[in-house]
Amino acid sequence: MIPNPHPIYSALALVVTLFQIAGLFILLDAQTVAFLQVVVYAGAIMVLFLFVIMLLNLEPESEPPSAYWRLAMLSMGGLLAIELAWFFLRRIAPAPLEGRALDPSYGSVSALARTLFADHALSFEITSVLLLVAVVGAVVLAKRGAR
Repeated sequence: MIPNPHPIYSALALVVTLFQIAGLFILLDAQTVAFLQVVVYAGAIMVLFLFVIMLLNLEPESEPPSAYWRLAMLSMGGLLAIELAWFFLRRIAPAPLEGRALDPSYGSVSALARTLFADHALSFEITSVLLLVAVVGAVVLAKRGAR
């Protein structure tokens, strides 16, 4: 995503990355979080990103990515491969819970909603205000450039 000079293709690569993260959540038996990952981030937030990119009418960069970016992408890909290998090797021989039992409602939609809207309500509202400010700022920048 990062070394791609075209902003639309970079945003679409981010969508693919978000779907891959949702796949990792499914592997961790967190289907609710995977569903929310796809709906909220790959759906709503990426539509917002694409809207802002098209509103600003960004053009691709003229110069190709440097060797530094290619090296950075290869190292990040290597780290991801190591992490996935560690995850799958750990998945084959899972560690015992050491006497800890999970709450039966762990991972349910009601437990997630209770945590999000009761325990972290202020953080949730601050995030929504931040997204609103980002949209208003993008519109102001686009109108300023249109003059």
